[in-house]
Amino acid sequence: MTVEPVVSVIIVNFNAGKLLNQCVSSVLASNIPVSIYVVDNASQDNSLQLLEPIIDRIKLIKNSNNLGFAPAANLVLADTTNSKYLLFLNPDCLIYPDTISKFVAVMDQNPQAGMAGCVVRNPDGSEQLSSRRSVPTPWRSLIQVFHLNKFFQSFLLTNQVLPTKPIEIEGISGSCMFVRRIALDIVGAMDESYFLHCEDLDWFMRFRAKNFSILFIPDIEIVHFKGVCSVKTPIKVEWYKHRGMVKFYRKFFRDKYPFILFWGVITMVWLRFISVAIRQLFKKNE
Repeated sequence: MTVEPVVSVIIVNFNAGKLLNQCVSSVLASNIPVSIYVVDNASQDNSLQLLEPIIDRIKLIKNSNNLGFAPAANLVLADTTNSKYLLFLNPDCLIYPDTISKFVAVMDQNPQAGMAGCVVRNPDGSEQLSSRRSVPTPWRSLIQVFHLNKFFQSFLLTNQVLPTKPIEIEGISGSCMFVRRIALDIVGAMDESYFLHCEDLDWFMRFRAKNFSILFIPDIEIVHFKGVCSVKTPIKVEWYKHRGMVKFYRKFFRDKYPFILFWGVITMVWLRFISVAIRQLFKKNE
């Protein structure tokens, strides 16, 4: 009789190239059994061909078009009902053999935790800005945009010393989310109206609203080659990111801020997108 692995790993791929194979291989090297689901959003590169040597060890779902992150990840939820935990992992992330077993151990000791994250490192060893964070409320976003960090705390926490033990936190990196299945069933799946980016922030708000804590575990580390999947379409990705942020603000903060302040922040989001898009165009034409 085959025993269902405690953890199912869900990897949504879009043009991750050779990193997809490296990511899946790092998961397969885990020191506990796992089920691996790769959901491909109509990639146009050779990432799936490079998976051929290990294709029989994973479950591959091929979408005929790019559904976006949340819809693609949610596709396999019905097939993972027997898993105690789910790991949502970006295809440009590399984990270690004991990464998943460490997550399981900490989550087993903290039954009220709905999800957990870890230290997310850049390839050069530095900690990524999104590794640990507070929810980017409109006020905290203003602090970040106007560089008022010396006077107020923004939503980024990576300027603080790493804790020595797991702590409760408002937000982790969406590149590596370790989720308790029964908590997901209560909270619900990721909101599919976000195409790319901010569905993780939405989820953090909803988990905490259902009284599930989010843990940051400092003795677990992974490496994230950020931006690999979006390198060919940076402006489109920025569009989805800024549109997602506007949706996030309207969904959770519209009634909590004065009208003028709230819409001022929304205007700033779009102005920032225009600025980023212009810089990307100039960079492309250099």
